[in-house]
Amino acid sequence: MELKLNMSEKSGKTIQKVLSEDNSKNLMGKRIGDSFKGEIIDFSGYEFEITGGSDNAGFPMRTDVDGQSRNKILITEGIGFNNKRKNGMRVRKTVSGNTISRNTAQLNVKIIKSGKEDFFAEKTKTTDEAKSEEVEAKPVEEVKKTTEKAKEETSKEETKEENSN
Repeated sequence: MELKLNMSEKSGKTIQKVLSEDNSKNLMGKRIGDSFKGEIIDFSGYEFEITGGSDNAGFPMRTDVDGQSRNKILITEGIGFNNKRKNGMRVRKTVSGNTISRNTAQLNVKIIKSGKEDFFAEKTKTTDEAKSEEVEAKPVEEVKKTTEKAKEETSKEETKEENSN
C-alpha cells in the first residue's frame, strides 16, 4: 500500500511525496493531531504533525470520528461538508475515521521542525535543461500538425463518399 504524503510548511508551500509500503506501515495506528519524527519515514531531521487525509475512496478523515472505518454522520459544518445555505441545515455524510489504516490513501502533514534537506528549494534550470525542453517541445508541435492534416483528409474523404451516394 502506497501512501501519498502532502507536506506543508508555514509559508504555505506544499509538496507531495509517495511513501513506500515499508514507510507507510510505520504510520499505521497514528491519529490526526499526533506528531512523529521524520526518521520513521526516511526524512531525517524532520518532525511532522498529522492534520488530515482521505481514504482510498476519497472520503475525508475527520478528527471527531474515532477509528479507522467509514461512518455516516450527521454534520452541520466542517470537513466533508460544504453548506451553501446558512440556515442550520444538517446532512448525513460519509467520512473516514481519524486513525491511519490500510485504507488511507493520502495523508496531510505540516512540518513542525525542518531537517537538513530542503524540499522546498526551487531548482534553477541550467541552460542544458532549458535546451532539452525546447527540443522535446518541437516533436509535439509536429505531431499536432500531422494529426490536423489527417483530420482534414478524412473529412474530405467523407464528403466525397456522401456526394457519391
